[in-house]
Amino acid sequence: MGFLLSRRWVLFAVTVVLLAWGAWALGQWQFHRLDQRKHDNRIVATNLNAAPVPVDDLLSTHRSPSEQDEWRRVTVHGTWDDKHTVVLKYQTRDGGAGVDIVTPLVTQSGAAVLVDRGWMSTENSGASRPKLPPVSDGQVTVTGWVRRDATGGAARVSDLSTRAISSARIGAVVPYPLYGGFLDLAAESPAPAKALGAVELPDDTSNGPHFFYGLQWWFFGALAIFGFCFLVWDELRQRRVRRATDSTGSERSQHAAVHGQHGAGDER
Repeated sequence: MGFLLSRRWVLFAVTVVLLAWGAWALGQWQFHRLDQRKHDNRIVATNLNAAPVPVDDLLSTHRSPSEQDEWRRVTVHGTWDDKHTVVLKYQTRDGGAGVDIVTPLVTQSGAAVLVDRGWMSTENSGASRPKLPPVSDGQVTVTGWVRRDATGGAARVSDLSTRAISSARIGAVVPYPLYGGFLDLAAESPAPAKALGAVELPDDTSNGPHFFYGLQWWFFGALAIFGFCFLVWDELRQRRVRRATDSTGSERSQHAAVHGQHGAGDER
C-alpha cells in the first residue's frame, strides 16, 4: 500500500475527495431547494384557497406586497384607464404567440392598481402595438390574484410596452400613484364584451426535480469514491501478479542454473 503515498496517488486521492465533497454539497443544496419548494407550495395552496379581501388589506401605494401575500385574492372597485394600457410582450400559450394586456384600474381614492387582464393571441413580433380589445366602461369590480413586481432590465417600459410587469417602472409613465405589485385578473363584474385568455395559476402540487437531482449528485459522489477504490484494488492486483511473475521467473532461473551445473558434472 506504500504506492498510495506517491505524488500521483496523493493528488488523485485529493481530487476524488474534492469531487465527492462537491457532489455531496450540491446534493444537499438540491434537498434544501426541495424543502423551500414544499414551503412555497404550502403558502401558494393556502393563498389560492383563501377568501378574497379588500385590496387595501394587502396592497399599498407605499410598499410592494410581501412574498407571503402572493397569490392571495383581493377585490377592488374602480374604472379602467385604457389610455395607459401596457402591452406585456412575448407571452406564449400552448406554443402560440401573444401578449398580456395590463391596464390600470383607478380607484375612488385616485390611486390605481395594475391588472393583467389576460392573454391575447397575436403575431408577437414586438415591433408594433397590436389592436387591443376595449375595456368595460364605467365602474367595475375586479377580483385578482396578488403578484409581486418583476425586477431587472425586462421590466423597462417603452411606448407602453414591456417584457415584465413592475408597478415602479409603469408608475413613472402614468399620472397617478400606483399600488405596489399588480393583480392577475380572476373575475370582472360586469363582464367585458370580449374575454381574454385566463391567467395561468401556479401548480402547488409539483415539487420539481430537486429530489432526483439531489440523488443524482450523491450518486456521482459515490461513483467517484467507488472508482478510486476500484483503481486501488486493481493496482494492488497488478502488483501481486508482477511479484508472482517475478518470483516464478526467479525460481525458473535458479532451477535452470542448478540443472546446468548438474549437466556439466555429468559430461565430465
